[in-house]
Amino acid sequence: MRGKLWIAALLLLASCTDGPRRVVEPRTDAAPAPRGAALLRATMLDGQNAERATLGLPPLTWDPTLVTSARAYALEMTRIGRFRHADQPPGPDHEGENLWTGTTRAYTYQEMLGHWLDERKVFVNGITPAFSTTGDYRDASHYAQIVWRNSQRLGCAMAGDAQNEYLVCRYSPTGNVVGERVY
Repeated sequence: MRGKLWIAALLLLASCTDGPRRVVEPRTDAAPAPRGAALLRATMLDGQNAERATLGLPPLTWDPTLVTSARAYALEMTRIGRFRHADQPPGPDHEGENLWTGTTRAYTYQEMLGHWLDERKVFVNGITPAFSTTGDYRDASHYAQIVWRNSQRLGCAMAGDAQNEYLVCRYSPTGNVVGERVY
């Protein structure tokens, strides 16, 4: 199954309140994807900052505390085998969260990030939750978190088992705040 060019990836759209939405994404390469903390950091930070720069937004900085938080939650999803957003208390310690899951070593970090960035096709800079041309905020919520004007710090981590891996990116301050404009 690994050698097939089309492997299903599961993608959760951020801020789901009615359970995970999963979307099948095409795989573009059959080779096992490279992994490593430095590559993950470079891909996620540089890629998200490049998108923010196109909109004139300040860059995110890499935050080791958010990495630790993201890693703990990626490990938790791996342990329980359940893909869903973390339960977090409301308030100033709440972290923004983008999640991705797919077949272990099937997708590159760039492809994972690309799934989130592709949501720009349906994104409009509206008042949250009205930031999707489809009328469903979940269709653009990963992208909205990436370009949220008030977010300053980012930390991402991955964990997985033989079948599935989980990417968690955490943001502070959190984005997708109801009643506020994205940027």
